[in-house]
Amino acid sequence: LEKKGALTRQPGKARAFTLPPGPPKPALLSIPVFGVIPAGLPSANQQEIEPDETVSIDATSLGLRRNARIFGLRVKGDSMIDANILEDDIVFLSPREPSPGQIVAALIDGESTLKRFLQKHGQPFLRAENPHYPDLLPAAELIIQGVMVGLLRRAA
Repeated sequence: LEKKGALTRQPGKARAFTLPPGPPKPALLSIPVFGVIPAGLPSANQQEIEPDETVSIDATSLGLRRNARIFGLRVKGDSMIDANILEDDIVFLSPREPSPGQIVAALIDGESTLKRFLQKHGQPFLRAENPHYPDLLPAAELIIQGVMVGLLRRAA
């Protein structure tokens, strides 16, 4: 068992063994879920934190540091189904600047939505991952609230 690493011999003692240190405990993030994000046509939803709604996730499973700033939003709608984001999933987002091709929570002309961030000729726009929805071009402003870093799907 010692050769296989299952036991460690204590130095200076004939028959004293200990268990080797186990894997490190996961670094759990307690992520607040701020409400709902439309995955359909944009709407004027305001995300508000619900005091009892948090999700604990192992930071390494999302590839994040323990002190990462993350928030969650519950998805409502079907505009992101081809990206495998379904209604009632919780998307985890990080407030940062997006790169083209990333999925973002955005305010487009004052209305919130979850879409893919793209650019054409230097102009940003949002695209659904469902062919039944049009591309969204901002008339006045496009504010990125967060870039998607993970997803949680509740078992049915």
